[in-house]
Amino acid sequence: MMDLQGLRALVAVARTGSVVGAADQLGYTPSAVSQQVKKLERDLDAPLLERRGRGVLLTERGRALAAEGDDVLERLERLEHLGSDDEGPPAPLRIASFSTATRGLLGPVLRELRTPDGSALASVTSVDPFEAMELVATGAVDLAVVHNWNSVPLIAPAHVVTEHVCWDEADVVLPADHPLAGDDELERSALVGESWASTPRGAICHEALLRIFADLDALPRIVAEDTDFASLVELARHGVAISLLPRLGRSPLPDGVVARPLSDHSQVREVRVAYRRSMAQSPGIRRAVRLLAAAGAAVGPEEPEATRARQWPAGPPATTEPAEPPAPTGSATG
Repeated sequence: MMDLQGLRALVAVARTGSVVGAADQLGYTPSAVSQQVKKLERDLDAPLLERRGRGVLLTERGRALAAEGDDVLERLERLEHLGSDDEGPPAPLRIASFSTATRGLLGPVLRELRTPDGSALASVTSVDPFEAMELVATGAVDLAVVHNWNSVPLIAPAHVVTEHVCWDEADVVLPADHPLAGDDELERSALVGESWASTPRGAICHEALLRIFADLDALPRIVAEDTDFASLVELARHGVAISLLPRLGRSPLPDGVVARPLSDHSQVREVRVAYRRSMAQSPGIRRAVRLLAAAGAAVGPEEPEATRARQWPAGPPATTEPAEPPAPTGSATG
């Protein structure tokens, strides 16, 4: 019988392009991944990897085996869920989320995902949406809460399903005595020359800020960077700089600070939950999706008019919608 651990290691090498990347994905050391692939090679009596400089390449047989193995492992995961004992203790869901969704959405969800005795039925790790999508695609987590900002698109792989959670708009946060604070909405051109406080370079919120000026032949004058939204709000309160901050997960603004949307409402992101197609029938996944949708409805139930013509980029759609299982009783999930 083929060694499934070795097959998983080979598929991970094919996905990531390296033994080191596969090790990071699977939670092993590079040496352990190499040994797992070597055992698979011995079982099949065929080379699957070949060294190329400091890295490795899959042989022709290795590529074919990894392509077929990816589908086999996905089917095996589906079979494991179909054959699971609903009466047994459920495995905690592993959730990846971006930090503002962790603050603004997941509190009530995690509260509900507990057993009657208070044991956690889910855990969450806050990461960048691009990393979260990779984690769910490779099986490192079960669910990912991600966002697609219209100016910074996020692509879902073909074997990953996404469902709508809510819409979230970003406002310009500025001092209450700022000359623009009296406007209900702000023209982008009026913001040229302002001092900005932003999330660090490379962060999606930072990229969204740059996009505001993309067609204005200007760049934002960034005088401060910080990952903490509260710090950016404080800089605005003291008149140091203004900020572009999404509403989701944003704490109530203190006195002396106001938030104003852009007049073109261009900085809107759609928040979605992503999971692998092989997990679509899992009662635990379905319950978590329902809870996220309920939490999202309280944030922003209506699609902003400016986004209605935009599409969520994704792989080929499922041929049928996942079946909705009966509502679970108590706090059980699986």
